[in-house]
This record gives sequence, structure tokens and C-alpha cells, in this order.
Amino acid sequence: MSFLQCGKFKLPLDRPLVMGVVNVTPDSFSDGGLYLDPKRALEHARRLIGEGADILDIGGESTRPGAAPVSPEEERRRVLPVLERLAAGNVPISVDTRKPALMREAIAAGAAMVNDVTALSAPGALEAVAKAPVAVCLMHMQGEPGTMQANPSYREVVREVRDYLAARVAAAEAAGITRSRIVVDPGFGFGKTLEHNLALLRSLGEFRPLGVALLAGLSRKAMLGKLTGREPHERVHASVAAALLAVQNGARIVRVHDVAATRDALAVWNAVKSQN
Repeated sequence: MSFLQCGKFKLPLDRPLVMGVVNVTPDSFSDGGLYLDPKRALEHARRLIGEGADILDIGGESTRPGAAPVSPEEERRRVLPVLERLAAGNVPISVDTRKPALMREAIAAGAAMVNDVTALSAPGALEAVAKAPVAVCLMHMQGEPGTMQANPSYREVVREVRDYLAARVAAAEAAGITRSRIVVDPGFGFGKTLEHNLALLRSLGEFRPLGVALLAGLSRKAMLGKLTGREPHERVHASVAAALLAVQNGARIVRVHDVAATRDALAVWNAVKSQN
């Protein structure tokens, strides 16, 4: 049985895992401002745990299209109080950041995973996580959040994203991060058109040769709005359908806002699959 080494947690990958999103930001595309207050963020996090989240992902800097960077001090102020309160629990906590200094502080505070939209490419990022037994999620992004959706372009999107992630996995391994700690994410919506996103979703099986767990983050994203005409808070059904398709095509972790709905759908999928 394969597993993900996530700090003190060893998470089996014999069934898909659900990562719940906790945005402590004023401007995230779906729930910006709702959980900026630490008390409300903790209530939300505990609710997601009650709904069956296997991992919680805490982020203090929005990386939605057009988002402006946040200062290290502000991101730290948003993230660490919430992380410190949750880290002693029975669910591994991931920190969603691209700043090596915050990675180090979050790990010291008990984070079991680092989720980086820049795939540990910042100077010092690999070193920040290599010596601790934390998991890492390496994501593909074309460009920067502020401009990434201006005019994304690829010759062969699946091949280019896969090759980039293969190179980042190799860099992580060279830094001493074992494959049992590595997750890759093709970065739906991060410098991709709707057509690029759909091509990646259809072809997730092509990432299997990388030999690491695959994460898909499609929840409530703009691509689902383009397909359904619905606003972010109305995209629950589309998000669940996208998560199921991702799992069917090879994702082992789905990053979602709507944990209960996703867990219910995956319970049915698992039951049918186990009969086969």
C-alpha cells in the first residue's frame, strides 16, 4: 500500500484523500474575508475536520488571478495563530505559502506539509523543508498570480506541465526529500485557459509515471464558472463532479472547499470501485 509521509502522520493512499481549504485572507476568490478572524478560521477548520477532512490547508496569501503579493509579516500574522492552535490535533495541517521563512516557522509550529504554488523554486525553499519529515506539494504555475491569466500559452500543455513537475520532483529528491513525502499538482487555473484545464483533467493519468501522489485543486474555480455560468459559492455540484473526475483519472488528493459533499460522493465512488 502506498502512503504519504506527512510529518508525524503516515497517510494511506489506498483511497482518495480530501484536503479542506482554510483561507485566512481578505481576498481569496471564493471565501475571501470570511475567515480572516482567527476565531472564525478555527471554527471553520474544526467544522471541516468534523465533515471528514484528511488534511487542512491554511493559506494567508491569495493566489487568485490578479492577486497582489502579501508582505511576509502580514502573511505570518494571519497564518501562525491558526496553525498553532490546530497543529496538536489528529489531522495534519498544511501551510499554503511560497515564502521559505514562513515555511520554516510553520514547520516549527507543527505544520505537517508545505503546499507551494511555486514548487519550492524560491531561493532557500528546498532547504527550508528538506530536513524536516514534512510532505511537500509541488505545483505548476505559468507566470505570477498577478498576471498568470493574461495570456497563458503552451505548445503541449500536458507534456510541458508534466516535464516541469518531473524536474521539480528531481530537485526535491536531490535536496533529500524522499518520494514518499512528495505530492505534485498540475495547477488548474494557474496560467491556464479553460481548454488547458480540461486537457489536464482528461490526462491526469499521464502524471502517474512521476511516481508520487497527485493532487487536484479544482474546487469552485473559474473554469467551473465558465462551464456552468455560476458564481463561486454556487459551484458545489460542479466542484464535486470535477473532484470525482480527477480521482477517476488518477488524483489521490483533492483540495476542496466543500468537504462533506466531496466525502459523500467519494464514498459512493469507493463503494462501487471496491465491488470491481
